[in-house]
Amino acid sequence: MLSTSLIIDNLKKDETTDYKKLCKLLKFSKKDDKAKLNIALEALERLEIISKNDKNEYLNIKDKTHITAKIRCSSKGYCFAVRDNSSDDIYIKENLLNYAWNGDKVLVRIIKEGVRRRSPEGIVDCILEREHKNLLARVQIIDDKVYGIPIDDRILSKIKLPSSDKKYLYFPERKNIVNIEIDMFPIAQIEGTGHVIKELNLSENEKLDEEFVLSKNNIYLNNQNLTLKLQDPEIKERIDLSTKNSFMFKSWKKADCPLLPLFQYEKNNQGYSKLWIHTNSIAERINFNDKNLVEFFNCNFGSFLLADRWKSFLNKELLNLSKFEIGKINKSISLCLVLSNEFEIVDWSFHLTEVNCVAIIDNKLLDAINKNNKKSRITSRILKPIKDYLDEINYILEISQKFREKQISRGICEIAKEPNTLDLLDEFYFHKPCSYDNDFFEPLNINDIQTYISPILFEADSIWFEHSSNLKIFNANYLSIGSSKVNVNEIIKNTQLLESDLELDSNGNLSLDKLLSLCDEDNKKRIINKYLMNNLYKNKANINCSFSEENNFKSSISPWTLPSLDFVNLINQYSLFNMFKNAKRSKKGTKEINIFKKDSWNLVTWNLFNASNIKLLNIFFNDVLIDKYNSYKTKYELFRSNYITIKRIREAEKLIGKKFNGLIITVQSYGFFVELPDLYIEGLVHVSTLNDDWYEYRSRQNLLVGRKSKNTFKVGDLIEIKIVKVDILKYQIDLEIT
Repeated sequence: MLSTSLIIDNLKKDETTDYKKLCKLLKFSKKDDKAKLNIALEALERLEIISKNDKNEYLNIKDKTHITAKIRCSSKGYCFAVRDNSSDDIYIKENLLNYAWNGDKVLVRIIKEGVRRRSPEGIVDCILEREHKNLLARVQIIDDKVYGIPIDDRILSKIKLPSSDKKYLYFPERKNIVNIEIDMFPIAQIEGTGHVIKELNLSENEKLDEEFVLSKNNIYLNNQNLTLKLQDPEIKERIDLSTKNSFMFKSWKKADCPLLPLFQYEKNNQGYSKLWIHTNSIAERINFNDKNLVEFFNCNFGSFLLADRWKSFLNKELLNLSKFEIGKINKSISLCLVLSNEFEIVDWSFHLTEVNCVAIIDNKLLDAINKNNKKSRITSRILKPIKDYLDEINYILEISQKFREKQISRGICEIAKEPNTLDLLDEFYFHKPCSYDNDFFEPLNINDIQTYISPILFEADSIWFEHSSNLKIFNANYLSIGSSKVNVNEIIKNTQLLESDLELDSNGNLSLDKLLSLCDEDNKKRIINKYLMNNLYKNKANINCSFSEENNFKSSISPWTLPSLDFVNLINQYSLFNMFKNAKRSKKGTKEINIFKKDSWNLVTWNLFNASNIKLLNIFFNDVLIDKYNSYKTKYELFRSNYITIKRIREAEKLIGKKFNGLIITVQSYGFFVELPDLYIEGLVHVSTLNDDWYEYRSRQNLLVGRKSKNTFKVGDLIEIKIVKVDILKYQIDLEIT
């Protein structure tokens, strides 16, 4: 689909692009496509975003007056343009949106600078990319015309439908919303148009929940015409480690889940040990010279979990060729860590290997291992199949725990997610290794073996960042901005920790570790965890090809160990494999250097890659693809969160009228949110339902106070409530005090 963003991305700022070449880059050959392109080019010229010379060549001239941002609207009609660089959001009045919708990528021009605490104001000059291709809506008749009214009240336009779609008229008791395919977005005085492609009757029909949440988050599972072109591994020389014991630690159970690495432990008599991390060799099986590969990744940025299976972003054939299975020798890209007795990493090296998985350790085995008495001669029935491997497995688990202790000592904290009480959501709560969106760790969990993978993979991914950056090799990385401290004033207000003896630094800050240590109550700790998870900085992937003191490797990682998980892991593994395949190991007339060992960069004085190889790497390591990848991450994390929410709301719907003792999580001027026990979902007690008094909101103390009775409602209070209403479409629960 043609988007303004696609046109601009294919036009350079320092080099003109011929019209015919532009059509070729966009793969436009039909007259209709070229006609639409011509309209878009003329509009961009008038907006002075691009220019055209006499030779019919185009140049990207977008300057600093135009800011790339995403539109974020609230249900109350307030709209802001959110910038990527964490600068102030730009307030956009509704009449200056130019029909941009919530989530759209736009070019904004500031028309009024911000003063004091007021945000700058702007106008949307150009919509670069539409977030919504389809729209969930209620069908209604207005002035004898059929319209789709978006169920998302952050979208401020209605869509005109053909009269034949009158049959989908909305009935509240059926909750029969429709999925509308948009034919034309609204422009100037012309209404947007579309047509119904499917009706979803959500009332008491949980089978449609997944489709509903996918559609609401603009995720489409249509099969792409493009497939990956595979190739046989070219490099034959590999270290044969297939006679050594390698283990997989796995919680995931559903089909097509991402492939997990193997771990191998070796201890010697000189006070050192080796820990091998064997990753599925996927990058070397993909033909990265394929001209259609970028287009393939534009539609496939990662694997994500659905209700009954995983949706992989890679071909099944590729996954089957690459996966590790018990008793099957397979190719791997491996990292060998040399550890001291104090579990310090003293050396490392990368290798191409052949390995063999001898056992898969799941959560049942982990539970049995934890209960096993090491001194006892009797081995439980569950552990008998891995009896001979128990020492090695326990060493690996111990290394994981020691690594985590050291990582926390370097400044990153642990924050536990909310518990899960619904069996059907188990897989959604299993830990996802190599997920670095947040600036904190998920604690090790004796009920989830995959949490023990992350401390080890964190080190492996950190090492690739350091190794590749020092050798000036491309990597995609997550750079932590060091959110080890946050302003504590809001936390005190939100959690009522006033009775605690707090010691702040000169800037009024409190370290997260110290804050969490002050919480001796589970309820308070859960409230703080929720606050921190919602307010700590969200990490984004970036492109890097050199080490600098500003990007300290101790706070940066380049994930490569789960290449079947997402695009960033895959291209980082490709960059590593590219070293084996194409990097120059020596300068003419000099001795060959092992560039795969720690500190080897101190001996490298030549360019590792030639110009053509760097050109190929530039195709995949570029800001446009990484920006789209970051958008994908946000979208699919929201899908996961919303799917969990709707399943919990379905359970709450069965409990309407029943009473609970709930925990107040947040207090606002219009009421307070209470967390329901067991379901761990919040509902709203609206201030209008508090009939015994007139309640005032005191923002400094963050509580509601009755004028006459002086009754208060504050964060952390336990109160008796009942569920009075559930809205599946808006993910809302209404509560009342009993």
